[in-house]
Amino acid sequence: MADDDELVADPGVVATWIKGWTLARDTSPPVEDHGGFRVDVGWPQQRTRYVFPRVTPAMRELAATITEPWVFVKACASPAAMRAALPARWAIQSPGFMMECRGVMAGEAATPAGYLLDATEPLPIAVVRALAPGGELAAIGRVVRVGEFAIYDRIETDAAHRGRGLARAVMKKLEAIARDHGASRGVLVATADGRGLYEGLGWELHSLYTTAAIPPPDSTG
Repeated sequence: MADDDELVADPGVVATWIKGWTLARDTSPPVEDHGGFRVDVGWPQQRTRYVFPRVTPAMRELAATITEPWVFVKACASPAAMRAALPARWAIQSPGFMMECRGVMAGEAATPAGYLLDATEPLPIAVVRALAPGGELAAIGRVVRVGEFAIYDRIETDAAHRGRGLARAVMKKLEAIARDHGASRGVLVATADGRGLYEGLGWELHSLYTTAAIPPPDSTG
């Protein structure tokens, strides 16, 4: 079995994921740029993001021309590979993990006692919310369909409601919606904390996913 660092991303999967990400975040669609993809996000703290299936000379050349903060370069590569490829002004952020589920997720879909799942299903974006007994939002997740793929995004559980299986319940409900609309494979990018959840649901690591950005000036300086 290959080490995590040795996994090579499928460019087609990466292209599908970034298209789904832009749909889920309601940004401009991705465009090909320097052998990867550029998204003109337009947010105050993320003007542009570049996504690459791997580290390439073109990615290095692009990064060398960027000097401003709020531009992100992301690649399906290890943090060490990204550090070696980028100028010193770029900071490597917390690790990410591109993950894939080729079949039905493992486990039960039961909602924890006292909670209610509320689903909004008008694809391309479906949203599932878990509401606590008092009606407050306890967990939330989103899914979009791109061809046969379901791209899951922003699966979040409020700190006060963690450890009760809400994220699992939200994921299973999102999966049911996506499969009802023709999706048969899942893709997402997980944090280090989220990776364990998805592995417990039967997801597998597709590749490492590393983000780099130029830190903004110290506002207190």
